[in-house]
Amino acid sequence: MRKYTDLAMERRTHIGQDGRPVYNCAQAVVSVFARDAGYDEDAALRAATYFRGGMQMGSVCGAVTGGLMALGFAGLNDAAISNGFVRQVRTIHEGLINCKDLLAASAARGEVKKVHCDAMIRACVALVEEALRANGKLEKEA
Repeated sequence: MRKYTDLAMERRTHIGQDGRPVYNCAQAVVSVFARDAGYDEDAALRAATYFRGGMQMGSVCGAVTGGLMALGFAGLNDAAISNGFVRQVRTIHEGLINCKDLLAASAARGEVKKVHCDAMIRACVALVEEALRANGKLEKEA
């Protein structure tokens, strides 16, 4: 696994008293890139607080939102980059990016919610890394 994916998945192992992961999907994605982009990790976590569950209303998946935030932290302010990121997520996930739709499709396949969400986090972290490398914000892999 990669550095950012490992850190995001380590964060997802922390479970709160309510039985949910302490770090929501948006937090798990954006926070792992914050420090390397020169931002305070705790501030990134706080900024992503309300993006769980598609902004807590089933809208755009928090992992997708966190990925877009991470691209912004890195200084990538180009619609082609953000649109490409979202397009790749849609391609991987049957055209879906909204949390409620992704979870419904996942449930129809018999998947467990946390397993699905963790897979979304992994995918979005990998896509952010790919975009950062392609745009000179991370070193190329050896």
